[in-house]
Amino acid sequence: MKLNIKKLAFVSLLGLSLTSCEDFLNKPTEDSYNLDNYYQNAEQCEAGVNYLYNSPWYDFQRGFIKVGEVFSGNYYWGSSPYMTFTVNGSDEDLKNMSYSLWAVIGHANTVYQSIANSPVDQVTKDKYMGECLVWKAMAYFFLVRSFGDIPIVHNTSEVLGTGTYNEMTKVRRADVYEYILMTLEKACGMLPKTSDKGRIDYYSAMALMAKVYLTKAGVSGSLNQHDLDMAASCAWEIIRDVQEGRTNHKLEAKFEDAFTLANRYTPEALISWRWTADGSHWTRQNTLQSDLGINGIDDQGATWGGWNGISVDLQEAFGIKILEQQPDAWINNVDTRLHGTVMLPGFKYTQFWQDKGGFDYLWFIYNASANMALESATGANTVKHIYGNTYDHVTGCGVSDGRMANSLPTHLLRLADVYLIYAEAKLGAGRAASSDDSVIDAFYAVRKRAIPNATRPSSVSWEDIWKERRLEMAMEGDRWYDYVRVSYYDPEFCVNELVHQKRNAYWGLDGLYKTYSETGQWAPNSSDQGYDDTTGAPDVSSLMKADPESGKKYFFLPMSAEDVLFNPNLGSDVNGEAVNVREIYEY
Repeated sequence: MKLNIKKLAFVSLLGLSLTSCEDFLNKPTEDSYNLDNYYQNAEQCEAGVNYLYNSPWYDFQRGFIKVGEVFSGNYYWGSSPYMTFTVNGSDEDLKNMSYSLWAVIGHANTVYQSIANSPVDQVTKDKYMGECLVWKAMAYFFLVRSFGDIPIVHNTSEVLGTGTYNEMTKVRRADVYEYILMTLEKACGMLPKTSDKGRIDYYSAMALMAKVYLTKAGVSGSLNQHDLDMAASCAWEIIRDVQEGRTNHKLEAKFEDAFTLANRYTPEALISWRWTADGSHWTRQNTLQSDLGINGIDDQGATWGGWNGISVDLQEAFGIKILEQQPDAWINNVDTRLHGTVMLPGFKYTQFWQDKGGFDYLWFIYNASANMALESATGANTVKHIYGNTYDHVTGCGVSDGRMANSLPTHLLRLADVYLIYAEAKLGAGRAASSDDSVIDAFYAVRKRAIPNATRPSSVSWEDIWKERRLEMAMEGDRWYDYVRVSYYDPEFCVNELVHQKRNAYWGLDGLYKTYSETGQWAPNSSDQGYDDTTGAPDVSSLMKADPESGKKYFFLPMSAEDVLFNPNLGSDVNGEAVNVREIYEY
């Protein structure tokens, strides 16, 4: 980790000088300062934490989609090695992802220590130190689920001071999860239950704790009932307080409203990257629309994601088979999440191109896109992570977008996830279907929001929850990590499902779409359109390794080749050591 950690002390100082015009990210003072004269009041403490919501996460954005959605079969990305499970340690996106996550930890450690030494009152210090801990926990959560056994950098300044960054050894996954939980426990004792819009609060930490417990539950090779009970307990505290009105967090009445720029402070969001396009610093902005948006949807000439698209497999999970159905099948689909996730012919969006009367997907392709032709190899593009054009951006948040720069937040943890975590954890280690009212109610809270006329089920199975998680959180960088946690205790299930996905492209769709746009006739035929069934399934087991204790194989990614070069202890063939995290957990 030579390149990752050694630069963090310097970079952490740079973060203080960044400014923002978002009302969430108040501008710090512009006077010259250093660590000796900064963090002297509440305003400076807040400003010192603000950049943890965006800047050090910037280089993770592309990996966030490629790992979370391409690996999992939710998103088609051309010839990407994430499609074929051939990623290695020299992959640029993997390297940037690793660097970004370690940078978050270094920043969070540095800011935490600086605020701890501040003369401000303890309540103020606790609030912002708690935010640092949650961001640190989130970074570790991504790291351990991605790379498996990893080092623990508890105190960055100590590691730098002793010069041991090239000698650090990996810690086994179970102990890393325990370290994350201890970090979140500490954060829960510091954070307020109510906070300014968009900021991390007590419920943010508690929700992440529930998700970590659910993941940790299977790390030994079989589900641990105590961890499941803890996941359910943490999730239930949030659900109970929502029901009893003790928190401002709540589900949006309409699914799509959780993802619009105008509603960027949705009460459904528990933890989000909070980007800003004010031009104050390159790494503060969201660039996901550039990677995912159709060429021409913005006014900056900076979108190139139209050639990829929502996978055929995810479309079919929503019940859509575009070569076997008529457009009414998706236009009138009862699941509102389809329209809020997948752009298909006939779909229109009022939140995009508001100055032009709204965005009509098919009309745009053949009348306004840069290529005047269908780009997507799967016939569908993403809705999430898209903000539209400059007018939409100004209307949504009061400032203009820029080239590869927008202020749309990226939600990492939503309340809907908490409901599904509770339902799954309550099924217990046996994963048997449950008729428990609390399980059904939690599951149904998510289902009925998506399908307003849905009937309340009499029981809920693990398979019901598994599918619901996919449809609810598709394109939110989460699905691959569901496979990772389940692979801990049921790798055969994961491998079987992944190799039987429809991960390939359609061919001949442009003619079908163009005819429909001109005549209103939808007439697919097997001689003109089809699905690529000649490209075989990827070898998903190529990114699996056996746990030395359980013997079960689980998914992991190789460490960056540069990190391994500087520190051979990080090699993929090196297992983590067991440690007593309570002995190292002292600030």
